[in-house]
Amino acid sequence: MKKYLILFASLFFLSGKAQDVAQQKLEIDPVTNCALRYYYFPNMEAYYDLKEGVYRYQQDKIWRVDVALPPNYGGYSLFKNERVIITDFEDDTPEQFIKVHRKEFPYNPKGRIKRPLQSMVPNSDALSLIE
Repeated sequence: MKKYLILFASLFFLSGKAQDVAQQKLEIDPVTNCALRYYYFPNMEAYYDLKEGVYRYQQDKIWRVDVALPPNYGGYSLFKNERVIITDFEDDTPEQFIKVHRKEFPYNPKGRIKRPLQSMVPNSDALSLIE
């Protein structure tokens, strides 16, 4: 019984430390003074939360939060498709600005759209999403 209590306490302590480390890794945008917390994927109209490690996507007109994308996204590749870092929002509900983000970062199925370099995320940074 004592072993289980020690194991539970150490797991609880380590999980709290892991969350602290994840929060410390978020960069701050010098212009807006917001943590760079979300990637927006224009082709999916979905977000990836760097702080929580979850996706925020719409399914059947309801916003859902999950650690993985549903199968109907068809094996979406983080390495090949466009993603934009959201620089002006760091709360828990980026989906409230989906209309603004659709307009600001429209999806073009025939190719990429020229955007300001500061909002684009290089493909090499996709590795940090899955680590």
